[in-house]
Amino acid sequence: MARYLVVLLSFLMIVPAFAQDPDVAVTVYNQGLGLVREVRDINLDRGVQSFAYDGVAAKMLPASVRFHATDVDILEQNFEYDLVSQQALMQKYLGQMVDIVLEDGVVSGKLLSVSGGIIVEEDDGGVRIISNDAVKSVRFPELPDGLIIKPTLRWLLNSDKSGDVESELAYLTRGLSWEASYVAVVGEDDDELELSGWVQMSNQSGTDFMNTKLKLMAGDVQFAEQPPSRNRGMYAEEAMMAMDGAGKGFEEKSFFEYHLYTLPRRVDILDNQDKQIRLIEPATTDVTKKYIFEPNRGGDVQVKLEFTNSEDAGLGMPLPAGLVRMYKVDPDDNTMQLIGEDRIDHTPRDEDLSLKTGNAFDVVAERKVMDTQRISSSVRQQMYEVEVRNRKDDAVEVVVREHFYGDWRIVTESMNGTKIDANTYEWVVPAGADEEVKMSYTVRFQ
Repeated sequence: MARYLVVLLSFLMIVPAFAQDPDVAVTVYNQGLGLVREVRDINLDRGVQSFAYDGVAAKMLPASVRFHATDVDILEQNFEYDLVSQQALMQKYLGQMVDIVLEDGVVSGKLLSVSGGIIVEEDDGGVRIISNDAVKSVRFPELPDGLIIKPTLRWLLNSDKSGDVESELAYLTRGLSWEASYVAVVGEDDDELELSGWVQMSNQSGTDFMNTKLKLMAGDVQFAEQPPSRNRGMYAEEAMMAMDGAGKGFEEKSFFEYHLYTLPRRVDILDNQDKQIRLIEPATTDVTKKYIFEPNRGGDVQVKLEFTNSEDAGLGMPLPAGLVRMYKVDPDDNTMQLIGEDRIDHTPRDEDLSLKTGNAFDVVAERKVMDTQRISSSVRQQMYEVEVRNRKDDAVEVVVREHFYGDWRIVTESMNGTKIDANTYEWVVPAGADEEVKMSYTVRFQ
């Protein structure tokens, strides 16, 4: 991109007449949309007039705008988002007179091209090509029509009265998103878990929201598919990280078929910023560690932590979907170590949760097909053997979980199992310290 410095801008702007700072409320949805509501006093004349309402999000959806002010009607609305930039100025001035400032003087002429360098037609009719590296600055006589400093809604209003009028503006915008993230610390004996939650919110909407009342909507809200935005990518700078952990976290309540989380204090949400806010305070709950072997879903023994999201167990708050990072303290030097990551779906209170930490290192399981019989043209029978090898110093129990489909039944089994549902059957296989255990079962398929 060319390295231009604009040193002179002389222009007249229409500035909207706001009597006070707006009262802003923002609701952010899981699907990457935000609902913005602003209440502010605007100064109007009686009758039909043009009014510029600036400071809206650059990625707003113009068709979603709802404006209300007593005795005021909108006759026409235009969303203007062609913002001032070096490239925009140069493009607007193609075919017009500009001053190019160089090390050894100033070149004045008609701007012909800015692609790969600057081409100007000088007063004597000559054409001069100037490399981008030679340009110190460019002088423009005024701001071209159509370029603005902030994204602006420009209305044609009809007001029945003059003076300050309280107005309410609401609109949807892209570029606002949030996700829950959790930290789970497993106790020394793997029977307790301390869970805390954070909200990470990202603002790429193209505007700042200052002193804002923030709400987060958790749930799968249905949004109709939108056509591609013409102004996408307008703000593509790298996001900055801001930690905001002061004060109380979110207050939760049911809302329609979703859950609404409201921050009980106001907050600044800056453009191109990621912000983290406490969602739930640390809470401790009982947890069960399980070893699970699912032969037809991989050959490893999975390690999972299972618990119930209930008040009796120490939790009991509806948990938004998000990433859970699990840690455990090394007792030798008291350092925290990551032991796994997993994701949870939206989880109501009193529902069970299962977090996979990874695969066991010292517990191995293997399944073999020992025999296959064709009983008839539509019936076959298979005998399986599962060997569990425990190389740990402690005894373990491994859940062997099979998934069968179609018409099936267990014919024989060396230890009693349990049918979980129409497609799932499982056995709990105990294995002592450094012990190898075998079990078998026969399945008939129709």
